[in-house]
Amino acid sequence: MLFFIAKVLFSGILIAFASWLSIKKPILSGFLIALPLVSIISIGFSYMENKDFDKTILFAKSIFVGVPLSLTFFVPFLFAKNLGLNFISTFTIGIFFLIIAYFIHEFLLKNF
Repeated sequence: MLFFIAKVLFSGILIAFASWLSIKKPILSGFLIALPLVSIISIGFSYMENKDFDKTILFAKSIFVGVPLSLTFFVPFLFAKNLGLNFISTFTIGIFFLIIAYFIHEFLLKNF
């Protein structure tokens, strides 16, 4: 339980720091969030907890496939001004794209 609490605190601090930094330095914050920090931390924590390298490999493969698919969330933000979208509609469309990407992710991991 102590390890779980440590993971939550560490992850929460990392997210809170990135959010705070985005106000002062949005470009730097975006770059830091784009780094695979969460993946690196999660893979390390996962292996430390279960010591199952096969599951860790599958987890890493899932991340590898999921990262480019998860970028679909940002597509509406790229075109929001050109299409005259507000934040809520842009965010909602991004979530919709992410849901579709999830099903593609599932299909790819089960079939290849």
